[in-house]
Order: sequence, then C-alpha cells, then structure tokens
Amino acid sequence: MNKKKILITKMSGEKDEFDESKLMGSLERSGADDETIFYIIKNIKSLLFDGISTKEIYKKAFELLRKSSRPTAAKYKLKKAILELGPTGYPFERFIGEVLKYEGFDVEVGIIVDGHCVTHEIDVIAEKYNKHYIVECKFHSDQARKCDVKVPLYIKSRFDDVEKERRKNPKNNGKIHKGWIYTNTRFTSDAIQYGNCSGLGLVSWDSPHGSSLRERIDRAGLHPITCLTTLNSREKQMIIEKDIVLCMHLNENPDLLNIVGIKRSKHKSILKESMELCRK
Repeated sequence: MNKKKILITKMSGEKDEFDESKLMGSLERSGADDETIFYIIKNIKSLLFDGISTKEIYKKAFELLRKSSRPTAAKYKLKKAILELGPTGYPFERFIGEVLKYEGFDVEVGIIVDGHCVTHEIDVIAEKYNKHYIVECKFHSDQARKCDVKVPLYIKSRFDDVEKERRKNPKNNGKIHKGWIYTNTRFTSDAIQYGNCSGLGLVSWDSPHGSSLRERIDRAGLHPITCLTTLNSREKQMIIEKDIVLCMHLNENPDLLNIVGIKRSKHKSILKESMELCRK
C-alpha cells in the first residue's frame, strides 16, 4: 500500500510534496553525522501533516540539531543567519566582499565612483587577473521576496553609465568590466532572462549551479556571526554595528565582546562555538 504524500507549505505559499532527501542534504551540509541525521529525519516525519510549513520543519530540525552540536546547528541555520544580517543591506555588502576576497579578488566596499552622467555609490568593486567587476548586492530580510526584472534593468543602466566614464581613462585599458548582482534570496524568471541577455552576472542563494551564494559560502567556510546560537539578536546587532560580520573576525578580536557589553559569563561559550564553527 502506497504511503500518503504529505504536502508542505513553502515560504512563497506554494504547496510541494515533502522530500526527505532535501532535508537530508541540508543536514549533511551542516556536518551532522549519519546517526544524528537519521534521528532528526525520524522525528520530523513523525510530526508531518498536510500543510505544515517549511519554517516549522526547519525550526524543529534546528532544535534537535542544537541539542546534538551547537556548531553544527549554527552551520545549519546559514540561510536564516544571512537574513539576520539586516535590517540594512550594508552588513550583507561587507559579507559579499569577504566572500570575494576569499576567492582572490582585491575588494573595495561602499565606493563612490563617477559615471558619465552622475556619480554612483557602488556596493562592491572587485578586481582579479586584469578583470574589473562592479557588484551590486540586493539584500532581503524576507526569504519569500525575489528580485524582479526591475532590479537588473536598473543595475544595468548604472553599470553602463560607470563603464562609459571609465573607458575614458587610459589606465583602464585592457581591463574587462562586468556587472554582477548578488542576492540572498532568488531572481524571478524575467530577471534571469534579462540578466543573461544583457550580460549581467546574477548570483542568488541557489543559482547558478556550482557557483550559487550558498555553495560559495560553503566552500569558503565564512560564517556570519548571526549563525551563532550563543548570541541573542540584540548582541548580534551590537557586534555587527562594530563592522564585524564574520565569526573568524570575532575570533581575532575577542575583546570586542567586552567592548559591546556582553556579559563576561557568556564569553567562553560564545568564543568556543565561534572557533569550532570556523574549524568545521
């Protein structure tokens, strides 16, 4: 007798069939061992009902994982941790800058540059191998929001204005200019079609395959401090306001916990989790 299919409710409101392999994959990427993965999946399956939200499934899996290993749970919550970098987009810009720096780029964040018609504030400028990239970062604190076609249309016009001005400068001869858009959520199909047609590079949470934001973060092992389960929301924001967005930078500056006023009794557990997460 066939088992009844369970439909889950995604962030977008769409219904989809529960896929055990997706949950297993996310747990594996977090570094959970086979025994823990089996235990969590067994528990989640016992709680399923038609219409259960992906948010509820994630919350329960996270709670179970945190009891097993805080660093593993911290890595599991990566997507949510990126959302917590808000409410402004600047910490996300700095985070993208760090990912590109890890990949060998020379990086500048939040730079004012001249265009042919007007000046522009560019989120990230990255250079490597005589190639010059202008990067715009579109941060959303709502996971269900997507970048529609208006975003690449707007960014392309800004990129063209900057490129036209830069071509006047002899120092830029030989450099290849390209515009990129990074988002922590997704692009609509129209946005992707326009980006591909116009020559803009588009990087979202789960695309392009092999070079998505999630995959690049996994390869780099650069975890935002918002991953840490030993910090509350207020403490995370206090650290971010000091321009620290990565766990590795917190490890390098442990006195920052004193500076922002976090209780000394918590320092050891915070730094232990942060260091273990970076080692993983």
